[in-house]
Amino acid sequence: MAAFTPLRMARDLPVCIRLDEQCWQTAPQAPVKRWPLEREAPEQGQVTSLVEYLPGARFPEHRHPAGEEILVLSGIFSDEGGNYPAGSYLRSPAASSHSPFSEQGCLLFVKLNQFAADDRQTLRLSPDSLQWEATAPGQQQCRLHAHGCEQTLLVDCVGGALLQMPAQDGGELLVLHGALQERGPEAVAVLPAHSWVRDPALTQRRFQALEPSRVLLKLGALRV
Repeated sequence: MAAFTPLRMARDLPVCIRLDEQCWQTAPQAPVKRWPLEREAPEQGQVTSLVEYLPGARFPEHRHPAGEEILVLSGIFSDEGGNYPAGSYLRSPAASSHSPFSEQGCLLFVKLNQFAADDRQTLRLSPDSLQWEATAPGQQQCRLHAHGCEQTLLVDCVGGALLQMPAQDGGELLVLHGALQERGPEAVAVLPAHSWVRDPALTQRRFQALEPSRVLLKLGALRV
């Protein structure tokens, strides 16, 4: 068997993955498909991925050694704690465990084993509990989580607006819906929904919403 090669774990290098580059893989434990964006090791270690639960999919109880972070993109995700519709944001700290499932199916953005050692906060945010504020012309923002220098934000932009990001280096961006295009001296491909960007200088880049768009921003949390 070929040795495993870590996937895009050099976090000092910029990465951009678009929807047309997707590579779905079947999970060994359940009727679940995964699209790994970065992965430290097979079935362990740090990983960032899109995860699709097929209708009726169930995972056996399992533990997350250094935490699990989930944003529900579509459908309904469930575990012993309840049902979480699209737009829900979940954080489960180190050593937490659960038996997740989805009756109707769902699509998730998942980050595993990337919590700061002293971040013990559990979060279960429903979409109707989110607090939004205007932060720039044509833009509103919702802070999902903050710990030390880390920030996790949702940002909505109207069509044509520039994405205004806090002046903080190091982060990642996931387009949830709509489309972005980077502004610069050369033409750059459009970033449609589910495109993912990771860059140690992310906030120095200029992105424009080509239509009403929502993005997830994670800043100050690139763990090496």
